[in-house]
Amino acid sequence: MAESEINSADILEEEEEEEEKENEPKENENSRESDLQLELSVFRAQWMSELIPSAGSIAGKKELLRSGDLKRKHDLAQEEKARELFLKAVEEEQNGAVYEAIKYYRMAMQLVPDIEFKINYSRSPDPDNTEDKERDGEIADLLTYFQQQLTLQDMSLKICEPEVETTQVHISALPTEVLMYIFRWVVSSELDLRALEQLSLVCRGFYICARDPEIWRSACLRVWGRGCTKMIPFSSWREMFLERPRVRFDGVYISKTTYIRQGEESLDGFYRAWHQVDYYRYLRFFSDGQVMMLTTPEDPLTIVPRLRSRNPRGDSVMFGHFRLSQDTDNQTKVFLVVSKKKEEKVAEYQKNKFYRRSPGSDSDHSFHVGLQLSSGGCQRFSKLVWIHHSCHITYRSTGETVVTAFNMDKTYTPLFFARVKSYTAFSENPL
Repeated sequence: MAESEINSADILEEEEEEEEKENEPKENENSRESDLQLELSVFRAQWMSELIPSAGSIAGKKELLRSGDLKRKHDLAQEEKARELFLKAVEEEQNGAVYEAIKYYRMAMQLVPDIEFKINYSRSPDPDNTEDKERDGEIADLLTYFQQQLTLQDMSLKICEPEVETTQVHISALPTEVLMYIFRWVVSSELDLRALEQLSLVCRGFYICARDPEIWRSACLRVWGRGCTKMIPFSSWREMFLERPRVRFDGVYISKTTYIRQGEESLDGFYRAWHQVDYYRYLRFFSDGQVMMLTTPEDPLTIVPRLRSRNPRGDSVMFGHFRLSQDTDNQTKVFLVVSKKKEEKVAEYQKNKFYRRSPGSDSDHSFHVGLQLSSGGCQRFSKLVWIHHSCHITYRSTGETVVTAFNMDKTYTPLFFARVKSYTAFSENPL
């Protein structure tokens, strides 16, 4: 008996599927016939308008307009029917009836192929999502929430606990003061606050330590000095460091300049060569106010590793200091003064009496640069626009200084920031 009931149920399901398959072609045939009739009526109207002379073509124009209205109404009706089928398919898919959903999807796309992009359906709100949103609103301040959780779990406010048992001493055994000192080494004197943010993802205790106001206050004082004694208008020292315009120390600012230069004429006088000249400008800032500047035709792959050290090799690197200035127009500007490093020691071979010494320079050269700090693309504070560049020559004999200002033409392209991981890979001093 059981086998006969199963066979009868299978037969009924097969019959229902055959009926659905038979109904689908009939619906498709009816829609195709209506489309053909509509196209035929439009063709007849156009044909009649061409046969009738322009003077008496009013009836033909009316017929053409009427057929156009019919076609628009038919398209709207088809789109409405396809929308209903598509929404029904979405509902069936949400209920788990994948076979039914596929059938309605196919019928909707046969009527309007791009119905998926034309439809604008609204989904009912998920109760689970509403609960998550309420929970997010409750713990908007994660710092306060984590502090409360740790206080409720242990009155001693232990920073963290080992996940698995271990025979070695866990970092949670260290006092809070020692942990904070370790966090200052993570930030380092180069202000690698990105590493501090990554460290805060370890656990709730590390998150609390990484939000210590004293760390962020020290970072702000190192960047702006006496100009940031108060947090106003910011709500915290961390917000000030993240939102207030500043130069970045974890990479280098680079600009590329290209121009065409006319070459010498050939010996036979038939042609003159033209040369494309490419060169780069590099600027690297340090948190203690120092800056390095280099202009060279070598590409970044060669130069960027050389700028890792504060004393790179090469005579063309210029050293100096910089300062940030915020004017009344609320634009942050960077001013720097750079010059070539003076040679302090004389080489051994130059001490030889037979060495032909070149006459020493009687003047000192320094370059004054003004840049405007702005955001470029997705990165903040990643663009420096030239506003001033001049050369100051001071003669030692007379003490006179001659200033030569350069025109800000197309050769002064903006400098864009590029982060270099190796610049902050090691910590030399704590914050």
